[in-house]
Order: sequence, then C-alpha cells, then structure tokens
Amino acid sequence: MTSKDFFRKTFSGYLWGNCLGMVVLAALLAGGAAWFLDKYTHHGETVKVPNVVGKNVRAVENQFEQLGLILEVVDTGYIKTLPADIILQQVVKPGTVVKVGRQVLVTVNAAHAQTLALPDLADNSSYREAESKLKAMGFRLTAPKYTSGDRDWVYSLEAEGRALRVGERVAVDVPITLVIGDGHIYEEYNGSDSADTATPSHFAPDDGEIIDESIQ
Repeated sequence: MTSKDFFRKTFSGYLWGNCLGMVVLAALLAGGAAWFLDKYTHHGETVKVPNVVGKNVRAVENQFEQLGLILEVVDTGYIKTLPADIILQQVVKPGTVVKVGRQVLVTVNAAHAQTLALPDLADNSSYREAESKLKAMGFRLTAPKYTSGDRDWVYSLEAEGRALRVGERVAVDVPITLVIGDGHIYEEYNGSDSADTATPSHFAPDDGEIIDESIQ
C-alpha cells in the first residue's frame, strides 16, 4: 500500500462518519444513564414527612401516594379506646425532609387485642417465675390471690372469675390473677388416723398431746 492510499483511506468520510457516530452514541448512552439514575433515585427531589399518628391507615396511603412516599405497616398494637386501623406510631418523625420514594414505617391499632397461649405455670413454678414469664409475654397481672399451700407456689391461674387452662388463648389486655400458697398447710382430722392432725394451735406445749376443747 502506498502512502497515498493510506492517507486516502485514513481520512475518508466513511471512517470519520463511523467515529463520529460512535462518539454520539456513547454520549447518548451516558446521558440516558444519568437521566435514569436521577429519576430512579429522585435526585434533588425531597418532601416533608407529615404527622400521620391518629389517622386512618387507608387515608394515609392515599396521602403518601400523592407525596411520593411509601407507607409500610410493620407492627400492630391495641388500644381499646381507639378505632381499628388508626396509626399509633411512625418511625420517621413529622417534619423530617426525605427523598421522594422514602419508606415510612408505622404501627397500626388492631381491631382486637392479641391472644396468646398460656404457658404451663400452675403447680409448676414459683410466683416470681410465673410473674416474670407472663409480663414478658405482655400480660397484665392483678394482685395475687392466696390459698393454703407452700408459700409463693403457683397453684392456678384465674381471669374474669374463672380458672384458666394450660394452652388456653387469652387476650393480653385481660388481667390474670395468680393463685399462690400462703405458707400454711392444713390437714383434716378424722378421728381415726393417728397421722392426721388438727389445727397446729391446739397442741399442748408440754407433751404434744392433742387437747379437745369441746370436753372442757
């Protein structure tokens, strides 16, 4: 190939046209990618998060859709005096400026209190152990009820005037009463079994013989 042919091919319009086309294509691709990223990440677009506590979750979903925010229900609570589907708490504080497309996490009021299965506590744990387990589960306790038996030993659980069974599902807002021993154990005296005893205060102090007060 002569030098004349080389320069003629090198500076031909076809070659320069291809080069120019590649440059334009690269510029378009770069510009398109930048535009897409700006739209995808909402670069430069911000919105102020409104206060939605106390509002119905459906109404807030519509409000957030208009603002470009995303509502995400992550937990439920229960307040008896409030209607269901009312927002109880929001994670992003009201007035916070965030990017469009930001998720706002909320806790919503449930229609009914959560119910949980009762663990095996009766005749299986002390008052302190049972109290700790029930409170950790979210139950509320009343003052304990006492019965004759080993001190602070749990003999049964009650709620709303009835005994509760192991595994029974109870609403967490229903107060539970633990029936525990008062530390006194009484045995009936039937007059025929020498092992039976009467009330401990009726023992004579000298020889331990039982005194029948009815014959005095």
